[in-house]
Amino acid sequence: MSSEMIVILGIAAYILTIIAIIVALNFLAKKEKNTYHKQIVDLEREKNLIISGAIMSELNKVEPLVNNDAMKKTFDNFVQRFNDIKEKDVAKITDDLVMIEELYSNKDYKKLEKKLNEVELDIYYAKTRSNFLLEEIKEITLSEERNRETITKLKASYREILRKYHDHKQDYALISGPIELQFENVDKFFSAFEVSMEKNAYQEVGKIVKAIDDLVGNLKLVIEEAPMIISLGKSVIPKKIEDIKAIFLKMQKNGYNLDYLNLDYNITESNKKIADIFQRLNVLNIEDSIFELKTMVDYFDSIYQDFDKERISKKIFEDYSRSILIKITKLIKINNTLIKKLKDIKYSYDLTDEEVEVVFEIKNELLASRKSYEEIIENHRAKKASYSHLTKEMEMLNLKVGKSEEKLDVALRTLGSLKEDELRAREQLDEMKRILNQAKSQMRSFKLPVIPDHYFVELSEATEAITILVEELEKSPISIKALNIRVDTARDLVLKVYNTTKEVVKTARMAEMSIVYGNRYRPVKEEVNIALSKAEGYFYRGEFKKSLESAINAINVIEPGIYKKLLNEYQD
Repeated sequence: MSSEMIVILGIAAYILTIIAIIVALNFLAKKEKNTYHKQIVDLEREKNLIISGAIMSELNKVEPLVNNDAMKKTFDNFVQRFNDIKEKDVAKITDDLVMIEELYSNKDYKKLEKKLNEVELDIYYAKTRSNFLLEEIKEITLSEERNRETITKLKASYREILRKYHDHKQDYALISGPIELQFENVDKFFSAFEVSMEKNAYQEVGKIVKAIDDLVGNLKLVIEEAPMIISLGKSVIPKKIEDIKAIFLKMQKNGYNLDYLNLDYNITESNKKIADIFQRLNVLNIEDSIFELKTMVDYFDSIYQDFDKERISKKIFEDYSRSILIKITKLIKINNTLIKKLKDIKYSYDLTDEEVEVVFEIKNELLASRKSYEEIIENHRAKKASYSHLTKEMEMLNLKVGKSEEKLDVALRTLGSLKEDELRAREQLDEMKRILNQAKSQMRSFKLPVIPDHYFVELSEATEAITILVEELEKSPISIKALNIRVDTARDLVLKVYNTTKEVVKTARMAEMSIVYGNRYRPVKEEVNIALSKAEGYFYRGEFKKSLESAINAINVIEPGIYKKLLNEYQD
């Protein structure tokens, strides 16, 4: 490609780039212009919606209702506010929109952006004031319909209240005066409602409707809850109080301490609360009355449970008062007997002071428990505490005595096991002597040509261990720890001798039997004869295991399988 062509292409690319930039800028400018135009159109539409036809329509409905100074003043206020929105707020927004159109035409987008935001905010405030005005006007135009509907419902509810009252008038005899007076007040308010509606005194009507709603609502609650309040306060609770007082006095005569219930004070406070509830009921104030009375009922029901708890606690306390004393007395007696024997036990078995200290600790614990028991019984006799409290103390004392009993049992087993260890050591000594004699006898019964040297070493060690064990048993005092070590050592060595004897005799017998069995094959094969002669040599030198292996291997040459047969017999 020539240099001229390259230059031409470069110029073409440059021109295309410039064109593309121009097109892009035009596109962006057009898009921005369209965006601003849309915002202006939207704001114009929002401005036109500020003064809605609904306000004029509702104002036209209010005008015929003006028949007193209050209504005239209200109507004039509505008109004034409407005119302010129309002539001031909307007029200002209109002027601002004209300015916006000029800025838009001049493409002064920087100022346009700011002005758009200002107008948008002004429209929002104007619409808010317009909406508030419309709602206030509707409060009056819809007032009659809404209030009539509300009053109709209240009258239906009021008639139901009257019906229920007259059907069960005897249930409200205590407060019939205040209730009927309230009925008269409600009737007066209903009449006042009608008068106010005729005068179009809508501000007064709202207050009257609210008052009627409150009165009817309160009467409904009174009619629903008063019978229960009267029943609980005049019948149920007083009967419970009288019954509880009778049970309380009877239990006190039978030795129960019930001071912790603080019953007299609580009954007095309950009566005060009941009196307050009925004072409030006389003015038809029943707030929290049901809750307070039910709380009292729950409290007095819990007193019955406390009485039952005391009766059960008394029986448990009486059982504990016998069983714990017997247990403490028994344990002290056992512990004292152990203490008397402790000197001999300590000397006989070489015990340290620390090892026997637990016995004296148990003694102190038991004496402390007996003192605690006596204090509990004294409090019972003096009627200083309730049975539930005394029972709780007895339960804790019983646990404490139980722990002392466990410690005493451990001490008895530990100290008692010392004598058992000594007796067991003597029995094992006799058994070890018997086993050792049996091993010696077995070794002598089979006339071995040579007894292995290790047998004599083991026999000597076992005999020496038995001698040391005997010496340990003859000591005074005996050290049980040392004695148990001596017993274990002697037993292991004696069993070792016994097993060695058994193994040597069995091996020797099998070797001798194999040699005798193989003699029949000596003439058959010289190899067998040499091997058997070698086995005999091992046998007379006391190497019985080598002798057995040599004899079996020799016979196996003539009689394959004999090795396994004789080996199995040897192992059996």
